Amino acid sequence: MHKSDQIRVIVLALIRHSQNPEKIFVSEGYDPTKQSKFYRALGGGVEFGEPSEIALTREFQEEIQAELTNIRYLTCIENIFTYNGKPGHEIIQLYQCDFADPKFYELESLTFSETPERQHLALWVEISKFKSGELRLVPEIFFDYL
Repeated sequence: MHKSDQIRVIVLALIRHSQNPEKIFVSEGYDPTKQSKFYRALGGGVEFGEPSEIALTREFQEEIQAELTNIRYLTCIENIFTYNGKPGHEIIQLYQCDFADPKFYELESLTFSETPERQHLALWVEISKFKSGELRLVPEIFFDYL
């Protein structure tokens, strides 16, 4: 686990649906302090000495047993935020990619675990639901790449 006073380097994947590019694959989160749900692209932490693209493929392998293809680097995003009442600071390496296995495009949703006590839901969501404000996508600068 990272300490709250440190900058965390993470890697996230922007994955559009193969049949409906107006949908993206995101995980659902919940902020207990704000009592609100939020959504963000899947990914995870980059380990020391690990290139971010390798971290991306490792995280998808570990979390949802998925292979990625057509991996393209998009940008670096700095994200300063508050989660569960605590400040957070991330440097995000953002990639655009596709699932190698077409079965991932047929899913409505899937449940995965970062740790045994932390279950997450991943699902396809219409970009319009984020743009309308019906659902909250984080970080908001993500909209620049949709």
